[in-house]
Amino acid sequence: MPNRAGLLEPAEVPSQTTAHDPNTPPALLTFMTADWAAPSGALPARIEGAEPFRARRRALSERYPTETLVVPTGSEKVRSNDTTYRFRPGTDFYYLTGSTEPDCVLLMVALQGGGHRDILFVEPNPGKTDPTFFTNRGKGELWVGPRLGVRESQARFGVDEARPLSDLASALDELKASGNQHRVRRSFDGAIDAGFPESERDGELATALSEMRLIKDALEIRELDKAMAATKKAFDDVMTALPNLTKEREVEGIFNLRARVEGNDVGYGTIAAGGRHACTLHWTRNDGPLAPGDLLLLDAGVEAESLYTADVTRTVPVSGRFSEAQRQIYDLVLAAQRAAFEECKPGNDFLAPNRAAMHVLAHGLERLGILANAEDALNEEHQFYRRYSLHNVSHMLGLDVHDCASARAEAYKFGKLAAGIVLTVEPGLYFQVDDLTVPARYRGIGVRIEDDVLITGDGYRILSDAIPRETDAVERWVRPH
Repeated sequence: MPNRAGLLEPAEVPSQTTAHDPNTPPALLTFMTADWAAPSGALPARIEGAEPFRARRRALSERYPTETLVVPTGSEKVRSNDTTYRFRPGTDFYYLTGSTEPDCVLLMVALQGGGHRDILFVEPNPGKTDPTFFTNRGKGELWVGPRLGVRESQARFGVDEARPLSDLASALDELKASGNQHRVRRSFDGAIDAGFPESERDGELATALSEMRLIKDALEIRELDKAMAATKKAFDDVMTALPNLTKEREVEGIFNLRARVEGNDVGYGTIAAGGRHACTLHWTRNDGPLAPGDLLLLDAGVEAESLYTADVTRTVPVSGRFSEAQRQIYDLVLAAQRAAFEECKPGNDFLAPNRAAMHVLAHGLERLGILANAEDALNEEHQFYRRYSLHNVSHMLGLDVHDCASARAEAYKFGKLAAGIVLTVEPGLYFQVDDLTVPARYRGIGVRIEDDVLITGDGYRILSDAIPRETDAVERWVRPH
């Protein structure tokens, strides 16, 4: 127990956690925990966008009026031994709170009179009179920076109540003992998952949250615009440096530098694929060369500080000029993208842009002598065009690069486009170097052109429109003089 001075008795000195940690003698403990200025006690400003976050919690409350909801954010994950990956909060938790700290849980307690009381469980900030601030290498303030704290979290995020994380276990025990209905968001948080049987780790709650995120509000669209602006700068950085680059990894490094300068990080693993590597859809090894005469396929996006991400692909000639064969394939993919854009209208099927793009690609492949019959290849029972264009052209975009992934097929893949939806439009053609169905001059060419599109009340807006994609504009971009 603490003595009268608030210091730990010698028997309570924390033990070493690793072989290379120094000893902590009682005298050092006393010295380290004394003579610190008292905290000011001032509460932080309310998070920007607090009202939209609260509105999302209220919308979820209306969907589950009698059920208590548990939404954790997760914890840091081990990268190697005692080092961790940079923490990124659980998407659903962030969407409902705006908090980016690890080890937090949102408990929305159903009230008898209707509605919910929002309780945010957080790690407290014990201050510098508690020796954990320097003895705990995982959470101590001197090691990793201060936690916001309990009172501060309540003020910052505008929740009804905040409580220390140590209270969570008893709160969950009370919830389970009460017999009240509850739903627990399946998570990456083992501690939460272990407390509830699989039957109670509810997939429907994940689905409900994904479907709520299908329609972006004004705050989300603003943040996506920020991500796009930063992504354009990152692409410009790469194109400025490209004449002097010889490795895919250099492209990745240049793009990722801007992502950390302008935002939180990259939104996903950067794909910097030179030459034949562009024919591998998710080439993130980025360990190959950039050779003169090859194409570079760069699929990358900056994740803003608010965690909303861009997802843009450009395919550019490393030497600054497309060869005749490269230009033929690029122009075909570009024509497919234009056709897909025209189907980005409210009320259209989500798959309408994909159908339009695949129609253009299949008929173009027929003209190039790669497909014998475009209409036969487009037949649902054949889909032969997919040998050269494996993926659909669209997915939802937002907090996750593949956003709303838990939504029902009828609300997503087989749903309707509506104002506020943000999706990618990304047709591509990929000709493997060993594909004998493809004329030799095209083998090893991979082209994808991807933009991010907001569905508006009467059509669409291309959020990434400032990044060059027209063939001549791309050449000028790579070789401006």
